Amino acid sequence: MNRRPRDRVAGLPLEILDAGTPCRGCARPRFVDGCARLVRGDYTDAGLITALGREGAAKFFDGREHEDTYWFRVWGARGLLWAWDDSATPALLAAFGDEAWRVREMAAKVPRVRAAAQRAVARLTANTA
Repeated sequence: MNRRPRDRVAGLPLEILDAGTPCRGCARPRFVDGCARLVRGDYTDAGLITALGREGAAKFFDGREHEDTYWFRVWGARGLLWAWDDSATPALLAAFGDEAWRVREMAAKVPRVRAAAQRAVARLTANTA
């Protein structure tokens, strides 16, 4: 199921939504903090794990132990593509040394994608002046 990032963020549990803030209705600081905690290995927010992992997260709540919980860290890093705050920098930097290559790969995408978005915005706004 290929959904746009804004659709995923819009589908977050109600307890982390706040229509008065950016990020299409999500409470950006709380979302960023939750993603950073996932990247650092804090898996206590089942609602965020479910929101970010969608169908892929369901198997992790079957009561059994799983060896591939690195996906939580991948999903946390991916969430930082959608919403960013500099407070997440330490977690993202730590992800570059993660044992799981998928976590390192997603962490590498965050600054690259965010920089590309900033360049695109600069070009678009320069053309409207």
